[in-house]
Amino acid sequence: MTAKLIKGKWVITDAANPAITDGAVLVEGDRIAATGSFADLAAAHPDADVIGSDDHAVMPGLINAHHHHGGITGIQQGVPDMLLESWIRALDAGRPGDERLDVLLSCARLLRSGVTSVVDMASGRGTPEAWRDRMTRALDAYRETGIRVAFTPGANDQGWLGVGPGACDQDFLKTLPGDLADAVRPELPNESTITPADYLAIMDELIAGAADDDRVAVWYGPPGVPWITDRFYGDIADAARRHDTGLQTHVSESYYEGLMGPKFNGAPIMRHLHGLGVSGPNVSIAHGVWITEDEMALMAETGTAVSHNPSSNLRLRAGTAPLNAYLAAGVTTGLGLDNTAIGDDDDMFAEMRLALRLARSPTYREPAPSNGDILALATTGGAKLMRRDHELGRLAEGYLADIVLVRLDRIAWPWIAPEADPRDLVLLRARADDVDKVLIAGELVLNDGRPTRFDIEEVGLEAAALMVETAYPDAAARVAAALIPHIEAWYAGWDHKERVTYQAMNSRV
Repeated sequence: MTAKLIKGKWVITDAANPAITDGAVLVEGDRIAATGSFADLAAAHPDADVIGSDDHAVMPGLINAHHHHGGITGIQQGVPDMLLESWIRALDAGRPGDERLDVLLSCARLLRSGVTSVVDMASGRGTPEAWRDRMTRALDAYRETGIRVAFTPGANDQGWLGVGPGACDQDFLKTLPGDLADAVRPELPNESTITPADYLAIMDELIAGAADDDRVAVWYGPPGVPWITDRFYGDIADAARRHDTGLQTHVSESYYEGLMGPKFNGAPIMRHLHGLGVSGPNVSIAHGVWITEDEMALMAETGTAVSHNPSSNLRLRAGTAPLNAYLAAGVTTGLGLDNTAIGDDDDMFAEMRLALRLARSPTYREPAPSNGDILALATTGGAKLMRRDHELGRLAEGYLADIVLVRLDRIAWPWIAPEADPRDLVLLRARADDVDKVLIAGELVLNDGRPTRFDIEEVGLEAAALMVETAYPDAAARVAAALIPHIEAWYAGWDHKERVTYQAMNSRV
């Protein structure tokens, strides 16, 4: 196989080290063989194919540490952002998509944003056969794209109505008018609904099917405490350890999820999950907004990671996660888009900037993340969350050749000071539109801003045609609209504990 030289005005090897000016990355097969000056590497490898130019910055592939694949976004479906618990129900008013098209559209946005690896949580309900078919179709679509994925399916065994764990469904039904209760009661499980035993058996099959696939791994994705019983959580944690695979779950995303630990289990959620075996280097949590210092210390001690998802937290009124505290505690921290980026566009560069700006404290006495801290979240932090920090997240000899080339014409126009740090310029000025080429395992999967393995225009047209042909779910939309005020009243009636901030961003006195 012919070697490749990935050339750039700047080669950003990682967040910690200065960029190489007029540099290059030598790729042999699916791995990086060397980094250095382009002149030296070109002289030593005169037959290598050259990709890139002096008008590019070269950087490691970005890692999206938490996502839910989707083709047509909620905003495009006419579903507005609102508090998480209401928003989940409001999504019933959207037209269902096609699993393959959803994955392809989602991956096109990610590749165009320089994302080469993604942790994708994909939950589902229905019969075991329908659940298996949906997850298999999604996995096949990921293989079609060439992106690297930790595919993380989940299924629930409680919390069918989205109002909390245990007896909450039945208690909530008692608060509803009779006709509305009758309308939602069919959402409760029946004899054909996928069970924990079904889920675990199918997961055995899916994990075995991906065992020899370097770009596709299958993790466990229990959705979170509102939807998973203690016994099911324990069984999933045991299975993940047995298969030596990952587990990602939502923890304390919203204010009301944060209340559920003390309210229903007598302890904060992460402390409770630790008692069930849900912690350790193979475990990551998504969001972790309403987390205590004790839980944070536990995560650092056990190696449990967190995906920080600032856009999603803002859009769904979940709050802002204590990023500075996570970093100070030594918790492995990645960055996730969650398919709800602030611009509804899955722009990972914008997400990095949002994470940076939100955590910038207003006084000299408080910490604030550096630019390098944020770039690390999206590279080495995500790699460690995926337990692949020995081969992902930086451009170094022996690492997988997951490489992004960013055009500099817009970023550098009309002038750039020679003293400016290229890492800062890319972090603070680049956007998804500037991504020109993406390599994964040495394969060019995005060229001139277009995926190489599938025709994105054709996929878009097919998805649009499907939406046109699919009837608006009028009955489900009417039920959702009627139900949301009751959901809001249900949660508003809970005891609201005092909020003690990690970092005060304003003051009323």
